Amino acid sequence: MAVGVLLAFCASVCMGSATVLQALGARRSAPPGTGPGGPAQLVTTLRGWPFITGIVLDTAGFLFELVALRSVPLFLVEAVIASSLAVTAVVGAAVLKIRLRRAEWGAVAAVCCGLALLAVAAGREGSGDGDARLRLTTLATSLVLTLIGWAALRMVRRRRSVVLGALAGLSFGLTAIGVRLLPELTLPGLLIEPTVYVVIISGVGGYLMLIEALRSGSVTAATAAMVIGETLWPAAFGVVWLGDTTRPGLAPLAATGFALSLAGAVALARFGDTEQPEPEST
Repeated sequence: MAVGVLLAFCASVCMGSATVLQALGARRSAPPGTGPGGPAQLVTTLRGWPFITGIVLDTAGFLFELVALRSVPLFLVEAVIASSLAVTAVVGAAVLKIRLRRAEWGAVAAVCCGLALLAVAAGREGSGDGDARLRLTTLATSLVLTLIGWAALRMVRRRRSVVLGALAGLSFGLTAIGVRLLPELTLPGLLIEPTVYVVIISGVGGYLMLIEALRSGSVTAATAAMVIGETLWPAAFGVVWLGDTTRPGLAPLAATGFALSLAGAVALARFGDTEQPEPEST
């Protein structure tokens, strides 16, 4: 289990740092105040080393998360992944010169304390891996969420960023559940395994919904909704359906740690898109 926890933290560091590097690449290709630059600016951004390095780190983080989900309770992995916003805040303060307010430093501390409590209290991953009915249900759920997201893109106007952010979070949570439910199969068996398609559909769908959520309104509101959506329900699913547990007698400690880390991540939600905040005057 210790290796799985370490891999989850590596995923958080990679993903949090990737956000900063991608924002750095975007700022270098379009300094603040220059306005949109069109396709040429986009190509410049994508070719810059910060953005490319960010993509590599994001990929590495996703792979770390995949492995961690196979050996660590869902509630712990998802809380650690949500803490990537704390990494983004701290690294962004140094690299992008974003000044953290006192309350935000407090949120970073809350995330760290919450994760420490979770690491102490978390038990072993549950032995349940779901039956064929559960796997098919998750596939159907991923398709329904995608359809709801498509409808929301076309129909929702009020609180659009919050709705799409929440749907993206639910999709990312389902991606994590799909990874957890993957059986030990090899090719060609994986090609007919429903949870493989859950991971693909939910991952791609969630990413597209998140992009539109960030474009549609408040970055803070969209990211906060996403963090809550991708953290709470996979944790409950792992406990109720897959048998994830805490150490004997430490359930209250785990609940406290989970709440602290989630609250801290939500408080840092404005760092869900570090291209938005500008350095604050001193």
